Amino acid sequence: MSLFERTSFQELTMADLAFVVVTIACFALVAVVAKGVTKL
Repeated sequence: MSLFERTSFQELTMADLAFVVVTIACFALVAVVAKGVTKL
């Protein structure tokens, strides 16, 4: 039971980390595109 709870917590943490990384990557991509548009 304890191992299952630990695994669930680890999976949840990895999912949260992946979500944060993807969100930051999207914001970075938008910033790069915005800079490219202003150069045009």
